[in-house]
Amino acid sequence: MHAAKRQQGPRRAPRRKVDGILLLDKPVGLSSNAALQQARRLYDAQKAGHTGTLDPLASGLLPVCFGEATKFAHLLLDADKAYVATLRFGITTTTGDAEGDVVLERPASASREAFEALLPRFVGRIAQLPPRHSALKYQGRNYYEYTREGIDIPRSERLVVIHRIDVVAWSPPEATLAIRCGKGTYVRVLAEDLGEALGCGAHLAALRRTAAGSFDIADAITLDELCELVAAERERRLLPVDAGCATLPRVDLAPSEVAGFRHGQAIVRAGIADGTYRTYAGSVFAGVACAVSGTLRPRRLVAAEGCRASIESLES
Repeated sequence: MHAAKRQQGPRRAPRRKVDGILLLDKPVGLSSNAALQQARRLYDAQKAGHTGTLDPLASGLLPVCFGEATKFAHLLLDADKAYVATLRFGITTTTGDAEGDVVLERPASASREAFEALLPRFVGRIAQLPPRHSALKYQGRNYYEYTREGIDIPRSERLVVIHRIDVVAWSPPEATLAIRCGKGTYVRVLAEDLGEALGCGAHLAALRRTAAGSFDIADAITLDELCELVAAERERRLLPVDAGCATLPRVDLAPSEVAGFRHGQAIVRAGIADGTYRTYAGSVFAGVACAVSGTLRPRRLVAAEGCRASIESLES
């Protein structure tokens, strides 16, 4: 007897090839990956990735890269970020933010003047001890996995850069700060360290990312707003692939250089300064290259058939 054939439902159509960058305003309560997957489903995109995790507690700017744009997501991961952070003085928690259990409560009676006098100590290149509840790796596992199992692991301080800290609101026992910082900065650790320096402890009560590189929260869209758009309007919300490289200087390839460049061949450019460049074949973005000693070498290239229009073509 032949085994009965299993009934199969209709096969799902392949996802679409979508290229571009979506500036998403992530809501509180949703992980960055969950927000990414919702955006991906709305676009029915084959490939997607985000450019810097925001904890569920945090909201704000989450650039989402689709398709060819994922090749350049590292540029946004390495870019400076801006945040609006609310600190709650007098209470320290297990996680350094409002999601943790209370560890210690102390009186919080410092003045705004005393607090602002501390801030210069935390501007510039400073050392931070990464939190136990983080996604950093130790022997192949995330820090937070060890913490959940009650295992204490060694953690090493890391140097980060804080460009500026401004007090934008003072309502004891809370203060709201505008922070501009470099990659790898933990704002909740900054909140804890500021609280200890003040002598009363603190934790991060709320966090909102307002900028990443050249992107600003004013240009972002929420998931709810995205859901309300028709397909054509949704497509228009995508920035071109090279938008994530906009801060890099531009190099235009000669027609005779394009084929070889796309196959990984270096180009001699006398006098070009060492550094990273965005490259173009005519009006089409070709990818990112690095120049060393007058030689331009491809680093990350887009597919040969090209992708969405470049920044310049959209602006013209």
